[in-house]
Amino acid sequence: MRFAMKVVAATAAVLCMGSAFAQKGETVRIAMIEGLSGPMGNVGQNQLKNLQFLADPANGVKNPAGVKFEIVGLDSKGSPQEALSTFKAAVDQGFRYIAQGNGSGAALALSDAVAKHNERNPGKEVVYLNYSAVDPALTNEKCNYWHFRLDADTTQKMEALTTFMKDQPKVKKVYLLNQNYSHGHQVAKYFKEGMARKRPDSSIVGEDLVPLGQVKDFAPYVAKIKQSGADAIVTGNWGQDLTLLVKAMNDSGLKLPMYTYYAAVSGTPTVLAASGEGEVYQISYAHSNHTGIMGKLSADFQKKFGDDFYTFSLYNGLVMLSEGIAKAKSTDPVKVAAALDGLKFQGFNGESEMRKSDHQMQQGLYISKWQKVDAKNAYNVEKTGYTFAPIKYIESYAASTPTSCQMKRPS
Repeated sequence: MRFAMKVVAATAAVLCMGSAFAQKGETVRIAMIEGLSGPMGNVGQNQLKNLQFLADPANGVKNPAGVKFEIVGLDSKGSPQEALSTFKAAVDQGFRYIAQGNGSGAALALSDAVAKHNERNPGKEVVYLNYSAVDPALTNEKCNYWHFRLDADTTQKMEALTTFMKDQPKVKKVYLLNQNYSHGHQVAKYFKEGMARKRPDSSIVGEDLVPLGQVKDFAPYVAKIKQSGADAIVTGNWGQDLTLLVKAMNDSGLKLPMYTYYAAVSGTPTVLAASGEGEVYQISYAHSNHTGIMGKLSADFQKKFGDDFYTFSLYNGLVMLSEGIAKAKSTDPVKVAAALDGLKFQGFNGESEMRKSDHQMQQGLYISKWQKVDAKNAYNVEKTGYTFAPIKYIESYAASTPTSCQMKRPS
């Protein structure tokens, strides 16, 4: 079953004085190829609503190109194979822009498919906006000119997270629990490398890789964590695989500091709140308590949908795409890709740059901590009375990591 949910949203034509670009009023159709059903479907559904909400002019998203956006959700069921079939269907329906993020396996498959499609079908090129798949290979050995990553990759996140953890003296025995696909493997790999350099006195006392979205009861894993004597858990798990891990920890009474990538994602905050404040940290390009445009959008989104807006990279992606279209004075993906290549723009978290060498977004990162809502950090995550409050900001230059990408550009 292919799930399709569509909204046609006309964005406000915020044009520079005197500008009259040829693309003004054109419609840019974006196919969001994502797992909208299955174990992780709640995350995909949330993100589809996020992007549709951003494209609605009533929400005030900056759009200097003056175009209209049509956002269509296509269900890949979280499978790389289904993602490829869905991509083919999207191309057949005339889509020239796609967005995807949940699952680096699907992202790697899509990036390769887009590159091959564009090489074989001149005049029908497709641009791929990746908002959350963080496998470093996507912007290193498997980099692709038509792929643009809006999230920070695992090398960036782990450089920031291990820099923070090296100053936590009580962290000495770490248990790694990750999903058994490229993302989970990379989280473990780069954590080990970072801590070996920065905290050689620490050790890995246990490690597990779980099948993505298939474990229904994490109690056996929690028992292993208890037995290991770990004093901290590091996990890149997301969606159901993190929610059920936290639930199992609650049920067993295990309270350990957790260092996570995706603790703010749908469902997990509610089970976190069941055990109180605790020590739960998240490394991300965002947190729950931004002011300004993202503070307003988050509050408005929660009021409208009763759900949280947490994939802020979608905001930067839509702003970046709009500025790229304005710069290109065209909605043609070939011209727009050239405009996005190395583009600097003002994102929600400061100056952002789509690095020319590998199409990896350069941006600041935050360590945030789970705590009770207070006057300074007032956003009520999943209406639990708790929030993720920023405790450390890592500047873009400090979070940046090198690339081995040998970018092949169109001739």
